[in-house]
Amino acid sequence: MKLRISERMSKPDFQGEFTAAILKAAASPDVISFAGGLPNPDSFPVKEMEAAVTKVLERDGVRALQYSNTEGYLPLRKFISDRYKKQGIDFAPENIIITNGSQQALDMVAATLIDPGDPIAVEKPSYLAALQTFHLYGPKVCSVSLNEDGIDCDELEKVLKENDPKFIYVIPNFQNPTGLTYTQAVRERAAAILKAAGTPVIEDNPYGELRFHGEGGSSFAELLGEQCAAMGTFSKIVAPGMRIGWIACKQPELYAKLLAFKSTMDLHTNIFGQMVLAEYLLDNDLDEQIEKIKVMYREKAEKMMDCMAKDFPESVSYTKPEGGMFIWATMPEGLKAVDVMQAAAAKGVAVCPGDPFYEEERGVRTMRINYSNSSDEAIEKGIKILGDTIKEMLAK
Repeated sequence: MKLRISERMSKPDFQGEFTAAILKAAASPDVISFAGGLPNPDSFPVKEMEAAVTKVLERDGVRALQYSNTEGYLPLRKFISDRYKKQGIDFAPENIIITNGSQQALDMVAATLIDPGDPIAVEKPSYLAALQTFHLYGPKVCSVSLNEDGIDCDELEKVLKENDPKFIYVIPNFQNPTGLTYTQAVRERAAAILKAAGTPVIEDNPYGELRFHGEGGSSFAELLGEQCAAMGTFSKIVAPGMRIGWIACKQPELYAKLLAFKSTMDLHTNIFGQMVLAEYLLDNDLDEQIEKIKVMYREKAEKMMDCMAKDFPESVSYTKPEGGMFIWATMPEGLKAVDVMQAAAAKGVAVCPGDPFYEEERGVRTMRINYSNSSDEAIEKGIKILGDTIKEMLAK
């Protein structure tokens, strides 16, 4: 057989290798995994979904099992639009496309905006699956450093001036992997810089609803209007297995191109799932569901930080999350996170080193530690093993 794989799919996939390892570790019952970004299954509304499925099939089963439109189920788009309006963001249902998770939205953006060699901008570090998706289209990736208060605005201004990227991809709330959140001052300054440059902004917000301490800031969609397309997902606040997310875009030409690409990709997102989700949202209080998740994740974050304070060497620093699902830890000088990962894995604990979240840096000292999907017992045991592993490596 004359099988000839495309050059695009034959390129080395550094991020993909780590993604596969993360998912494998998360699925193993013998491993305590802090490597992934899985929501806690105790939060999944199983009984409520069962009731929603029954209602949809009894009332509108034929429609739920038929082909549908590419934009997505209108009642679901109206729900998303109304939720944006409560946050002071003006996205109409006609601005929203329902996607197969926000991951598909990333591919839609990349396919629509990137030609080989085009400059694009991302945070440093950035979401590994976004980098993985963008790489398929061959861009020149320009990274902008993150500080404790958000994106480095001086560096942002320089990158925009020197590279004129076709867009910038950002996660301002509980950023993946760092867990950092932009301050309001940084958001406003970054928005002013981006507005002056005219650079399109792709704002991803999978964790924004999961704030358990402090107060949030303005969305770039609010600050920049149609210059910003906003991505969201129900994976972190309802259930990831449904694979339902969205992209909201007020710029007419970009919206039309995104919609056209999705239509050729899969025609439409699972309409049965969309209708079931919409029914669930109609019959249940989403804010109450989110509050349960926030309480759960706050307790788990505090438990993990208590264990890290007790079991980690003082030379290890780490972020103190106000929400989201991650802690970003920095190893002492001379210790690579990849080496810590390998040593911990041999003892049954999985973590994700920082390397795949960077476009160029390798052998970094940072690692992402997830707290959302572990029991208190697993957190205590796993952090103790991880701390002992770091101490042993430092003693060599």
